[in-house]
Amino acid sequence: MALEAVHVSDVPNLDQVPENASVSLYSTRFARGLELNRAASFRIPKFLVIGHRGHGMNSLQSSDPRMKANIKENSILSFNSAAKFPIDFIEFDVQVTKDDCPVIFHDDFILSQEDGTVFEKRVTELSLAEFLSYGPQRESGKEGKCLMRKTNGKIVKWNVETDDSLCTLQEAFQKVEPSLGFNIELKFDDNIVYQHDYLLHVLQVILKVVSEFAKDRSIIFSSFHPDAAQLVRKLQNNYPVFFLTNGGTELYYDVRRNSLEEAIKVCLEGGLQGIVSEIKGVFRNPGAVSKIKESKLSLLTYGKLNNVPEAVYMQHLMGIDGVIVDFVKEISEAVGDMIMPVNAEEKEESEAKSSLQFSQKELSFLLKLIPELIQH
Repeated sequence: MALEAVHVSDVPNLDQVPENASVSLYSTRFARGLELNRAASFRIPKFLVIGHRGHGMNSLQSSDPRMKANIKENSILSFNSAAKFPIDFIEFDVQVTKDDCPVIFHDDFILSQEDGTVFEKRVTELSLAEFLSYGPQRESGKEGKCLMRKTNGKIVKWNVETDDSLCTLQEAFQKVEPSLGFNIELKFDDNIVYQHDYLLHVLQVILKVVSEFAKDRSIIFSSFHPDAAQLVRKLQNNYPVFFLTNGGTELYYDVRRNSLEEAIKVCLEGGLQGIVSEIKGVFRNPGAVSKIKESKLSLLTYGKLNNVPEAVYMQHLMGIDGVIVDFVKEISEAVGDMIMPVNAEEKEESEAKSSLQFSQKELSFLLKLIPELIQH
């Protein structure tokens, strides 16, 4: 069957995804901790579906109602809500407070309002108690400080349909469904030049919590900071480390962040196991996939296009190893048609149901066309 069209004008800035853009997909979660050690011939054994900040990020001003905030991102509630679907991992962001507690929060700053004045405080300059004082409180009858967020240049109240308290990394290990893997992003501010000793201290604090509470849980570390990614690889060899990159869709002073080719170099120099790229960077440069595979690296992707089943299916055909998604339900229900049936009868049944099939000629055409479609 032919691929259902996605309008070209929607591709570069895909805030809205067609409501009917879903297929029946399937993904079996790893029952126990996945062996992801480079020394053990590291390889991702299946196409992974990873929940972005748990059940999906909070895009407070999105025009797509599914991208708006239903469940507070990066919360225990969001993580366990994602665990109800057949996904393999959740992705979340970890920073360390000034009193050395790893907490889960995406933004570099917490925004709040007092007496009509909006103020911001850097997460890493707060104590744990200060950090947890924002938003809903665990203690009955206690009211937390107002939590706000800057989005599209505007500061708005962080309103969600189902709210939850801010949380620590330790709590995530203790309270989240144990069969669900953690993709832990080591979060650092793009605008700060960090000294080696600071990076070392922060990573050691995080690794201490992981060592004490991870048990059999599957874990992948990732970071946009090339030095942090390489350093966490040197500090431990139990869990794989991936380098995060925009794949050239944005440019940075540190050239190591500016292309997939540079990302490969970072991985090979530091003994990392893979790359996590913005999907537009891969679609603009599909030839990089074979270079990544030839370098014996794994490749995951993130970005709004990963909320489109057709784009996810395309990545499966290209040999990409997994996707980080916001639409956990839709995409986890879409991945079954991509898995090869175990016998001829199941294959025939799967082909009858699937609306996502390409001939080699169609695939070749799409690989040539996609880079043109997503140019700004």
